[in-house]
Order: sequence, then structure tokens, then C-alpha cells
Amino acid sequence: MKLLWLLFALPLVAVDCKVAAADFKAGFGRINITPTQPIYLSGYAARKKPSEGVLQKIWAKALAIEDAKGNRAVIVTTDLIGLPRPVADRVGAEVEKRYRLRRSQLVLNSSHTHSGPVVHGNLTSMFELTPEQRRAITDYTQALAIQLADVVGAALGDLQPARLEIGHGVGTFAINRRKTIASSVKIGINPAGPVDQDVPVIRVTGLNGQLRGVLFGYACHNTTLGADQFNVNGDYAGFAQAAFEAAHPNSTAMFLMLSGADANPNPRGTVALAEQHGASLAKEVDRVLNGKLEVLSGPLRSAFQLTELAFAPHTRETFEAESKDPNWFKQQRAATMIAAYDRRAPVRSVAYPVQGIRLGKSLTLVALGGEVVIDYTLRIKKEYPGEHLIVAGYSNDVMCYIPSLRVLKEGGYEANESMIYYGQPGPFAEDVEDRLMKTVSSIMTRIGRKR
Repeated sequence: MKLLWLLFALPLVAVDCKVAAADFKAGFGRINITPTQPIYLSGYAARKKPSEGVLQKIWAKALAIEDAKGNRAVIVTTDLIGLPRPVADRVGAEVEKRYRLRRSQLVLNSSHTHSGPVVHGNLTSMFELTPEQRRAITDYTQALAIQLADVVGAALGDLQPARLEIGHGVGTFAINRRKTIASSVKIGINPAGPVDQDVPVIRVTGLNGQLRGVLFGYACHNTTLGADQFNVNGDYAGFAQAAFEAAHPNSTAMFLMLSGADANPNPRGTVALAEQHGASLAKEVDRVLNGKLEVLSGPLRSAFQLTELAFAPHTRETFEAESKDPNWFKQQRAATMIAAYDRRAPVRSVAYPVQGIRLGKSLTLVALGGEVVIDYTLRIKKEYPGEHLIVAGYSNDVMCYIPSLRVLKEGGYEANESMIYYGQPGPFAEDVEDRLMKTVSSIMTRIGRKR
């Protein structure tokens, strides 16, 4: 009987060993980052007052991954408009000090919800603020940096053997928003414009097969709700995470914002629609999990690089003329640029982060800074076929929109007008796409991903 028991037990042991040999440990962490006092919500210049309440809590969540050789990476997602570089740098330095995690091993991604608080250093010039309102934003941002380092520690502290798998679904509500009207490009609805409806899904399970969490993404602006909404929430991405977690108790759902700067939800405008889009996304994630997934393996590689993206030439006279414009936002931008000229340091370029995380020969995550238009995702996927590829925007710094050469030449909000609200001097130079893609190529080489 003892021998018979061992014979029946052997296959079970073999299965467990095979799962354990999947190369990874994984851990999750989460921290509530909902503001505790009224604060301006970011994303819409039309808002003229602080938040009035909380429709939904917002979160910072982290997924830590460690391969069999001890190589680590932590992906942090936040229900925020974006993290400016000073905040990301502070978090990176603290994480390196506490946990010996290099900058290349830490991804900081924001969902770009337009119903989350203003973060100091990101779109702050979009609003006319009182000293008290500015102080609320500064206090929130200082606390946030500490919370983001803490959530990394929580995920690392939760590391345990895990199985990682990937699959892909299809979204239904993103639509290109760049519409040509009377020979100029306006924000509207353009069914013929490029979109990326891919919904990549990474499933994390324990060795017992129990679901521990998912990381999923979508390339669509988090703007279902408009400027007339003053309650904190995560928009469709927040509702998608909440819907998934309600259906899967004790799991963690993390949303990764992909490169959808020129895509909007359609239709949009109400809380009911935000909930509807979130529910549809959560349902699609579930559908993917119930299908065939590919098991991911090690080793884990990471790389991080800053490059410089140049702006088109400008002069002090340009902004002296703009300072007389009746538009308040242009006056603010002009004052910032003139002050830079006065310091003999006119703004000629912006530092731009590109990051890569690769798992074995199966999956690469490319994390790009700024509000990246869909053209970059389509080009990177075309140039690097054969393996799973996720192209995220809004990562490690959100300094402005990042147009492709096509979008830059066409003009419109993503190429021109948005720079006013970001306090940047104007459109990029025409080599912006070449500079960005050369850096992507460098990162891919460093993590071993070939064309």
C-alpha cells in the first residue's frame, strides 16, 4: 500500500516541480493613494475648483518579479494623470537605497485618469491656484513619493514561487480622436484613424494554481469622464480593476496604460459609460484567462536610457509676442520660457526615458515616457515581431505629448496646442521619431531582443 501510494503521488510531485521550474517568484503590493482633502483634479483646464468628493478610491499597485538567478523587476501602476521626472527620480533613488533595485528594474506607469489629483510638476500650470491649493498639491505629491517606495517594498516582501503566463484580448471602445475639419486637425471621432485594440494580459498564479493577480493593458485615453466631474476616481481603468477584483476575491488587478495618446473612449461623458467600459475590459481579461495562455520563462533582463528630444527652433521674441496674447495659458507658457531665456538656459530639448523589461525569449515590455501616440506602438510591433510585445506610454515621466513624424506634420492638439498646457516651448523638431526609435533600438539590443 505504501508503494502504491508513492506511485500515485509521483505525478503530482512532478507537476509541482515543473511549475516551480517556471523560473519566477512574484509578489503584489497596493497602497491607497486617494486624497484626504479637496484637491484639483488634473487633465482638464476647464476645471475651476477643487474636487468635491470620492467616487472611487485610487491606488498604487506593484508587481515584483524575480527570476531563478535573483534578477528582479518591479512594475508600479498608479491611478494618476502622470508622474513627473522629479517624483520618479526620487522614488527610484529611495527604492535603490532601500531595496538595491537599479533604475532599470523599476517601471513607474500611470493610467492617465483625468479624475485623479494634480501631481506637482505635471500640468500644474494648467490651473490658476491659490497658495492653499498649491500647498495641497505639494503635500500630496511629497506623501505620494514615499507611498510609491513603500508599495515596491510591499511587493518585494510578498515574493513567492509563481507561474507567469500571457495572452491577448481585444478591446472595443478606443477610437482615434484626430479628425480633419476644414483642413485642420481637431479632437473628434475618426473611425478611419489608427488604433491599437490589443489587450495584453499577464496572469500570475501560485504553485497551487490559485490566481494571485493580473496585469493588463489598453491603449486609450482615460477620459470617459469630462471636466464637469469633480469626484476622485480612476475612470474606466479604475472601474475595470475594481470589477475584476470583485469577480476574483483575494486577487490583484493592475492596469498598464499603453500608448494611446490619440485615442479616446467612445462613447464618453458619464459615470455609467466609464463603468460600462471598465466592465467590458474586465470581461475581456476574464475571457483571455479562460483561453490558452503561453507560459513565460526567464531569464529577466532590464535596461533604461535617457535620450534628448529636441524642440523646433524658437527665439525670445516668439514668447515676448505670446506674452501679449489674451489667452491666459499662453501667457503662462510665455513667462516660463522668457524666464529660461533670462537665465541664459532656453529650453531646447527635453530628457526622455526609454525602458525595456524582457522575460526569456517570450515577452518584452517597452516603457516609454510621455503621452505617446499610437503610431509608435504600431511601428515597434512591426519592427520587432515574433515575441509578445507590450508598448506602454506614460512611464517614468510624463512631460508632454510625443507625436510621431506623421502627427507632427499634420499638427493639431497632440503636436502643438498641448505643449502650452505642459509648459513646453512648442512643437518638437522633425527628428523626434528618429531619436526615439534609435533609443528603442539601443534598449532592445541591451536586453537581447532582435528585429
